[in-house]
Amino acid sequence: MKESIDPNNLPRHVAVIMDGNGRWAKQKGMVSRIFGHRHAIKAVEEVVEGCAELGIGFLTLYTFSTENWDRPQEEVEALMELLVQAIADQTPKLLKNNIRLLTIGDTESLPRRCRADLKTAMDKTRNNTGLSLILALSYSGKWDIVQGIKKIARAVQQGELSPEALSERDLDGALATAGIPDVDLMIRTGGDRRISNFLLWQLAYAELHFTDVFWPDFRREHLDQALRDFQGRERRFGKTSEQLKA
Repeated sequence: MKESIDPNNLPRHVAVIMDGNGRWAKQKGMVSRIFGHRHAIKAVEEVVEGCAELGIGFLTLYTFSTENWDRPQEEVEALMELLVQAIADQTPKLLKNNIRLLTIGDTESLPRRCRADLKTAMDKTRNNTGLSLILALSYSGKWDIVQGIKKIARAVQQGELSPEALSERDLDGALATAGIPDVDLMIRTGGDRRISNFLLWQLAYAELHFTDVFWPDFRREHLDQALRDFQGRERRFGKTSEQLKA
């Protein structure tokens, strides 16, 4: 299956909404959604390693949204513990595979231990030159745009930027993803067909791939299927097919 993927037509930036953990757990007869979260690590490993092997530059995983704070306290605490454990377990693999770890979101709202472990992992992988793995933590697209507008407003207030001169590039640079290319392919698992407040600005021209597979069951063959779907589409960016051919 991998051989059918064109290495010259890969997305630079893949983003994933990892959905379906709770429903997967329920399907397995488990009362607690945490069971699904614990069994989702294998999917993360396969997608990260697959993107790194193919030479994809950026992979963003929607790990914890700002809205997820409203979930039951027991689930939130379990997710934070899983995050700490996963960082500790995965950092050696990131180093081995030349993967750089980054985060976007309101990470100051995370527990202190999570912040400390994230910083340690990011410092250790800072000089890696392969895949950039971006964890969206306490993140939402609306939050990102609002904090970007606040940065721009401060620049205007301080006389560093004229409102009349404001451009898309200025907002690009004020977002949490500054310096990271926009998303080319967004994958959502679990069957829902929506983007759920994820990278709203950065998804403007992304190709969207939805699958009914629950995230704990997502494997390399599903990633390859999404990539073949991406490569079968014509990305016109507002132009006509005839213009692209010319």
